Amino acid sequence: MKKHIPNALTCLNLLCGCLALTFVFTPGLHNLVVGAYFVGLAAVADFLDGLVARALRVSSPIGKDLDSLADMVSFGVVPGAILYMLLNTALASAAPLVGGLQYLPLAAFILTIFSALRLAKFNNDTRQTNSFIGLPTPACTLVVASLPLILAAYSGAPTAIDKLILNPWALLALTVVLSGLLVAELPLFALKFKSFGLVGNRQRYLFLLLAGALTLWLHAAAVPLVVLLYVGLSVVGPRRA
Repeated sequence: MKKHIPNALTCLNLLCGCLALTFVFTPGLHNLVVGAYFVGLAAVADFLDGLVARALRVSSPIGKDLDSLADMVSFGVVPGAILYMLLNTALASAAPLVGGLQYLPLAAFILTIFSALRLAKFNNDTRQTNSFIGLPTPACTLVVASLPLILAAYSGAPTAIDKLILNPWALLALTVVLSGLLVAELPLFALKFKSFGLVGNRQRYLFLLLAGALTLWLHAAAVPLVVLLYVGLSVVGPRRA
């Protein structure tokens, strides 16, 4: 029975991704925010399935494939859909678009394509057993999912943050940058603790401490900074901590 517990959590990840999609494709900032919360739940389920599988010492090829299929929905299709809807919102108040620019929001799904490439590489890359090469899809998706939450937090009055998030060229630049990070040959540490001592875990504890402080201070706006911190600590710290 215990061997099915991680797979059940993986299926919960997939369910949350499907529910996120139903809200994301329903117009309105409130629905984007609800979709973002379901993404957060999917990320928790994705973290727990691996944690529980290691704790119970159960694994199977089916579990690995199921995890990737669930991740493709929750952390591949959903972030592309969020960016698509944000780009549509950003362009809604603009002057009539000509020359094919009305199809610009479709470029958001470039991120979905690169997420699929990232997941395929991960499944076949033996270097990524205890660390990552390239930005993990959940981290990428959390950056995208934080954008509606930040917009909602600053919805009272237009701010520079609102204008930046709803700038179509900024959204396209973010799409390109995140897509590149997904498949980059960039070694990143994983939050997998073999023990809870400081030896071998300094990098992880420092990240968790700083990430917690940023989250308490900035709330949803901290998410892009936390991911940037994760990449930065991976680059300047030991590759295998």
